[in-house]
This record gives sequence, structure tokens and C-alpha cells, in this order.
Amino acid sequence: MPILIVVDDPADWIHALPAIEVVSARQYLTDAGFTHQPGLKIFNLCRSYRYQSTGYYVSLLAAARGHRPLPGVQTIQDFKSPGIVRSISDDLEALVQKSLSPLQSTDFTLSIYFGRSLAKRYARLSQKLFSLFPAPLLRAQFVWSPRLNKWLMQSIGPVALNDVPADHHSSMLDAAALYFAGKQRFTRTRRASSFDLAILVGDKDTDAPSDAKALQRFEKAAQRQGFSVEQIGRDDFGRLAEFDALFIRETTSVNHHTYRFARRAEAEGLVVVDDPESILKCTNKVFLAELLERHKVPIPRTMVIHRGNRDQIIDELGLPVVLKQPDSAFSQGVVKAKDQSELKEHLDRLLAKSDLVIAQEYLPTPFDWRVGIFDRQPLYGCRYYMAKQHWQILKREASGAQLAGRYDTLPVEHLPTPVLRTALKAANLIGDGFYGVDLKQVGSKIYVIEVNDNPSIDAGVEDQVLKNELYDRIMRVLYRRVEQRKGRSW
Repeated sequence: MPILIVVDDPADWIHALPAIEVVSARQYLTDAGFTHQPGLKIFNLCRSYRYQSTGYYVSLLAAARGHRPLPGVQTIQDFKSPGIVRSISDDLEALVQKSLSPLQSTDFTLSIYFGRSLAKRYARLSQKLFSLFPAPLLRAQFVWSPRLNKWLMQSIGPVALNDVPADHHSSMLDAAALYFAGKQRFTRTRRASSFDLAILVGDKDTDAPSDAKALQRFEKAAQRQGFSVEQIGRDDFGRLAEFDALFIRETTSVNHHTYRFARRAEAEGLVVVDDPESILKCTNKVFLAELLERHKVPIPRTMVIHRGNRDQIIDELGLPVVLKQPDSAFSQGVVKAKDQSELKEHLDRLLAKSDLVIAQEYLPTPFDWRVGIFDRQPLYGCRYYMAKQHWQILKREASGAQLAGRYDTLPVEHLPTPVLRTALKAANLIGDGFYGVDLKQVGSKIYVIEVNDNPSIDAGVEDQVLKNELYDRIMRVLYRRVEQRKGRSW
């Protein structure tokens, strides 16, 4: 990937780096030749990124040209948002306190050049901040709060090249050289492809939606379509602008880095599966219950529970009853209360975390249906049988072990028509993303239990019928969406 440094005045950048071109902002904005150079990586070192300034337009036009600007416009906007800064500060709470605890002063300025700090003790904090606010030159301000007895991040923002202190120049240039050397090594070894796909995976995600073998099959399928593929993790947030598409294969939640990845990727113009709106809708059971009921999709008898109506559950739904925390996933946060004592215990715990809880009538069945749907088309159908001597398909032991029931996978054309029709209706209410619709069949009646974004695909399970074709179908849709987004202009 060719690298271009854009500055107000090329004389400001006095260090020559191999295979790195330095141009003025005016040249980049006005030279039509840059418009037709696909895949450029733009390092925007202009003096100002304020709205409608030259620096702002460099990043804006870079995105329009299909280039990869650092910082991107979304990052520039994030710098201006106190809410974003507070949220990031909260996420890094433990790391900030640990990194700054030796300091005796009441304020501290951390300079970050291409992801590196001047002092090694701040290396991890610098890398984290760079991944969250990807800009070549950063400055973070911290203050000590006697009232809270801890360090607070007061602000973070870009630094103009001319504002880098003279005694920092050598360190800044060394950091740039190391950073660009890494980029060039990556460029030389990557497979020549039309588009770049990032697959987001978790390091220790015990409930990951795909196992290692399935992830390998996703990679191979993506390469067959023409993608260059890389698995990324939560520390690669700042690299999203390098890719054309993001495929999330990690358990999602709104209050989680997966949602921030989806939001940032969408803002950077990437095709995202699953998109942030799908994550927002699917991960909240209160929303789903309201949505499905409003559109007359059959669901078990359901109540939205709060402190004022908790005493009505037994009269309305009977016992046993199923309780769900709004953001439950993979059977976590879902419990069955068999009597009044258990009901009180579970409700006390769940309502302490959330103002609303879902209660549903208990419908015992030997198995649950799961229909996988992508781009409004069914991909697979599975029967997941209940774990032995358990009411769910997954039983979690106190030791942490998980026991799953058996399963079988059916061709889509062999699914009962009411199951398939109901699954499609429910999924289409969410969007055109990748969903797994869970259903129960009680006699001739079909009930939707929930719609999951980012559903499971494990090797030998959901791919039992289609095998590699399942992965190919998903990647074909992703590739087509990227082509449509890019307008085939590359």
C-alpha cells in the first residue's frame, strides 16, 4: 500500500524515509493525479483539522478517493466530543491509574508519535490511545483529582507538526520510521487483492460464534472471492481505515468494543457485518419483544417487567417462567424460575442491573430451531437439542464447563414451511444483516424466541449440509456489497 505524508509545507518534514512520498496539502487537494491512485495510505500532518480547514479537507477527500486517511474524519469528530473522551477514559481506567501512579505531580502531558511515547513506561497506554484515536501525532492531558483520588484524562487531541517540541523531533522521527517500516513489511507480504477484509475475533472468547476451523474456512472463502484477509483484535481499532470490510466473529454487545468497532467501521465507509444497528436491535430483548409483537410475529406470552409489575408475573404467565436480562446472549442471563422463591431471587438480581427485564412463558420442547439468514436469504437450518437433563441447549456447570446437546443440520428446502416463513419475517424486521433466528415448535404452532446478530457457525455443525459453499455464500455477499460501495471505481 503506497504511503503518502501530507503536510502544509513539505519543508516541515525534514526526514527522508524510504518509499515515502511527502506532498503539500494544496498539491494533494488539487492534483487530479491523486484521484486515480487507488489504495493510498494518507498520513495527514496538517497544522489544523478544524471543520472546513485544509487539514479537514485532506482527510475528507482522501476518504472520497478511496484512500485510507490517518486521522479519518470520524476520528477528527471524536476529538471534539467530550462524551467520547469520557467513554474512552472509563474504558482505560485501570491502565491509566497503573501507568500514572508513580507520578508526584497533579497534571501530566503524554505525547504520542505514531503510537509510541518517549518513555517506555507509557508504551502500553500510548498504543491503546493511538488505537482508539488513530492520528499520527497525539497529545493527551491528564489531571489528578483529589476528590476522586485518581487520574482523569482531561483531553486528547492531534498535535500540529510545527508544535512538536524540538527535543522531541528525534523520537518522533524514529517512531515514524518504525511505524512505516512495519507498514511496508505488511504491504510486501500481503496477497494482491482488490479489497481488504478484516475479521474481528476475540482472544479469549469462550462463547465465540466461530471456532478456529470455521475461521480458517471463512478466510479461504474470502480469498476465493478476491479479498485480502486479516484477523484483527480489539487492539486494532486504529487500523480500521486500512480495510474495505469488517466481518465480526466475536460475541457482540452494545456496551462492548465490538459495537464501537462496528460504528467506527461504518463511519469510515466500510461494509460491516454485523452493522451497529443490527447489534443494537438484536442484543436488546426488550426491543425485540416489542418489535415482534407489534408486527404480529408469534412469540411466547411475554411481559416487560419492572419494579412496579413484578408481582403480576405468576398471574399472567404462571410457573415455571423464563427470565431474560435485556442484553443476554448465548444462554447467559437467561434463567428459569420454577417457584415463587426462585422468581423473587432471580428478579432481585436482574432488576438490580437493569430497570427492565423480560419474562416469558416456559415452553418445554426437545429442541430449538435455528435458521441462519443473510442478505434476506436463508442459509441453513439447525435443530439444537436440549442438553442432557437441562431445559436449554447449553448447560453451564459451576466449574465453568459447558455441556451442549446434540444437533442436526437440514437443507433449507427441508425446513418446515411455517418455520422458514416465520424466521424470514422476523429477520427482515431487523435488516439485511447476518442473523440467526431461534424458534420453538409446539405442535403446529411456531414461536420466535429471539433474533441473534452474529450467529454461530462452527465447523461441522452449521456447515454440515453446505460445507464450504456456506462460507462462499457469505463472502460473495460481502464482496458484492464492497463492489457496490466502491462503485467499481478502483
